[in-house]
Amino acid sequence: MTGSTAAPSRAGPGLLAADEPAPFTVENAGAASPFLLISDHAGRRLPRALGDLGVAEDDLQRHIAWDLGAAGLASQLARGLDAWLIQQTYSRLVIDCNRPPGVPGSIPVRSERTEIPGNRDLSAAARAAREAAIFHPYHARIAAEIEARQARSQPTVLVSVHSFTPVYMEQARRWHLGVLYGRDARLAHPLRDVMRSTGEWQVGDNEPYAVSDATDYAVPVHGERGGLRHVAIEVRQDLLATAEDQLAWAERLGTWLEQALALSS
Repeated sequence: MTGSTAAPSRAGPGLLAADEPAPFTVENAGAASPFLLISDHAGRRLPRALGDLGVAEDDLQRHIAWDLGAAGLASQLARGLDAWLIQQTYSRLVIDCNRPPGVPGSIPVRSERTEIPGNRDLSAAARAAREAAIFHPYHARIAAEIEARQARSQPTVLVSVHSFTPVYMEQARRWHLGVLYGRDARLAHPLRDVMRSTGEWQVGDNEPYAVSDATDYAVPVHGERGGLRHVAIEVRQDLLATAEDQLAWAERLGTWLEQALALSS
């Protein structure tokens, strides 16, 4: 593994340069279905002002920096469902868009066993700059879309698309899929049951992660507080290794989501 260079400035106000990509992309704007898809960890880009955060390039390719395969999966799922999709552009190592600002995992100083030197000892201004440039615009766009759909009486079913590493801290995960939720399981339980009914897949019920106010942002804020039917889906990353894999899983998930929605109340 090659060494990394030191991160430059801690980057306060004006984190993103004018020629850098926006913190999110939108696909299928104007889609007709009730499904609204989000992908909080789709991208792995780093703002130029932050350099490489002191992290080796090999590590920036790993699951600690993004959800491998999630972007392709979400794009294919959006096409199949005729669903609106918003995806995050920047790495979760810069700021995690599925963590409440200020919690330890929001701007991690260590991920799994990898140190993130460029995230150590940040000032309040540097933290606020990352929130202002990346976190808040992403979530404001989601909120704006939900509000617009409500205004035109278009139902909204929120689906958060993630992927998870097959091995974490040297522990293999047995699940192929995870269905995640918090207080509201109206969509999650039917989806879990539909997935399990095939008999082919190990489906985690709030595994390998569980939704909570302490560790999650998108589902509690946009789903639960908004009263929307919602679910977070995890697919194991080795199942999403190729574009063909991502398409196949999008087709499965699209069918399962439509079946689960019909069963939900």
